[in-house]
Amino acid sequence: MPTLPNTLYSASQVRELDRIAIEERGIPGIVLMKRAARATLDALLERWPSPHCITVFCGAGNNGGDGYIVAALAHQQGIPVEVIQVAAPDKLTGDARRAYEFACQEQVSCILYGNADTPESGVIVDAMLGTGASGTVRGDFATAIRGINASGLPVVAVDIPSGLCSDTGAVLGDCVAANLTVSFIGLKRGLLTARGPAFAGELVFDDLDVPDDIYDQIRADARVLDWPHLVSLLAPRPADAHKGLFGHVMIIGGELGYGGAVTMAAEAALSTGAGLVSVATRPEHVPAVLARCPEVMAVGVTSGQSLEPWLSRPTVLVIGPGLGRTPWSEQMLQKAVASGLPMVVDADALNILSEGRVAANADSSGWLLTPHPGEAARLLGVDAAEVQRDRFAAVTALQHKYNGTVLLKGAGTLIASTAGSAAESAITLCPYGNPGMATGGMGDVLSGVLGALLAQGFSLSQAAQLGACLHALAADDAAEHLGQLGLRATDLFAPLRARLNQHLADGFW
Repeated sequence: MPTLPNTLYSASQVRELDRIAIEERGIPGIVLMKRAARATLDALLERWPSPHCITVFCGAGNNGGDGYIVAALAHQQGIPVEVIQVAAPDKLTGDARRAYEFACQEQVSCILYGNADTPESGVIVDAMLGTGASGTVRGDFATAIRGINASGLPVVAVDIPSGLCSDTGAVLGDCVAANLTVSFIGLKRGLLTARGPAFAGELVFDDLDVPDDIYDQIRADARVLDWPHLVSLLAPRPADAHKGLFGHVMIIGGELGYGGAVTMAAEAALSTGAGLVSVATRPEHVPAVLARCPEVMAVGVTSGQSLEPWLSRPTVLVIGPGLGRTPWSEQMLQKAVASGLPMVVDADALNILSEGRVAANADSSGWLLTPHPGEAARLLGVDAAEVQRDRFAAVTALQHKYNGTVLLKGAGTLIASTAGSAAESAITLCPYGNPGMATGGMGDVLSGVLGALLAQGFSLSQAAQLGACLHALAADDAAEHLGQLGLRATDLFAPLRARLNQHLADGFW
C-alpha cells in the first residue's frame, strides 16, 4: 500500500488542525483549497493520464469548493471538464464561494444536478459531502451517489467518499464507491476500518504543506501500525538457545467435531517461534492432532479435573479455538481462568464469558481478547451492527470492561490496551490483510500466533500489534502467490515463518 501517515484523526481534530493553520499561522483557506485541488488532480492524472473528460460532482461546503478548483485546474490544462452542482451555487459561502467564482472565471461548464445526465465516459470526481456528512444521506445527494456507483466509471473521492463517516468508517445510507481517495491534512480514521477500505479504494495523502509543529497541538488517539517498526522488536536468538527460553503455549479447545481449530492454532504457534506447544482437547481428537503436527504434545481431557494437572506446565494459554459451548467447554474455561496464566481468549471462550456464568469476577488484566464483531457484540450486550457502526467506541468499551488488551478483528483490525504512555495507549490499527481472509480457521491461526508471541516475552500490547500485522501480512503473501479466492487458513504457516525471518536478510540484525 502507498506510504501513509501513522497518525489517525477524527473529523473534529482535522477541522482544528485546519483552523490553526488558517487563523494562527495565516495560511488563507483558499490557498489550502487550491493545494487540495492540485493534489487531487495530480493523483487523478497519475492513474488516468489522458481522461476523455472529467465530471466533478460538487456540494455546498469546502469539499465542493475543492471540486470547483479541481475543475478549473483541469480546464486550464485543456481537459474537457464539467461540474454537476448537487447543491445550488447560491448556497456557497466563504472559500467555497470563492472557489466557485474561480471556476466561473475559468469558464468551466457548470450545470445543476436536476438538469444533468449521468456521465458515460471519463473520470468522476466526488466533491459532494466530505467530512461534514452526518446522518443518513438523503435527497439529491443520495440519488447522485447511486448514479455515480451505477456508472461503472472510475471515481476519485476528494478527502473522503461522500456518505462515509470519517470517524467510524460506517456508511451513512448511500456511499460513493471510489477507486481512489485523496485525503488531506490529517488522515481520517474511518478510511481504514469498517466499510472504509471497501469504499475508499486506493488511498493517497497530502498534508498540503501544513507546518509539522501544528500537529503537535492535537493529541490523536489512534495510529496506524507499521510493520518495519514492529519487526524490529524481535531480538536475535542467542547461540546457546534452548526451547525453554521461548515459552510453552497450551491450546485448550476442540469440543467434539472441532478438533481442527486447536490443531491450526497449535501449528501457528509453532510457526511463530514458541519453544513448546501443547494441546488439551477431547481425547477423540488426539490422534488427528498428532498425525497433522507431531511436534505438538497432545493430551485428551474429559473434564476440568482432568485438565488441572496439565496446567502447571505452560507459560501461556490460548483458550477458545473449537471450544464449543457445552458443560465440558465451561469447565475448560473455568480451570484456565483459575490458573492465573496469561491467556489469549478467543472464539467460544468469549461467547461463554458473555453469558456471565463463568469467570464473572476474574482478574482479566493478563488477558488478550480477540473478538470478531459478533463476539464483541455479545460481550457488550448489543448487536453486531452497532459494533460496526463505531468500531473505535466498541474496542474502547471492551477494553474498559475487561481491563486487558482487546483485538477487534475485521477490516482495519483495532487494538486497545492499557499500556503506559499516551502513544502506547492510543488505539492502534492494522492496515494489512485482504478479503481472502474471510474464511474459517483464520481466527484460530491468529490465536496461535498471539500465544506464541506472548510466550516469547512480548507484552499483551506488543503481542497484539505484532501478531495482528504478522498474521495479516502472511495472508497478503499467501494471496499474492495463491490468489484470494479459496485462501485457506493453513496456507499461512509458511508465510508466517518467512515473514518472521525475512528481516535477517533485510539487514535488521
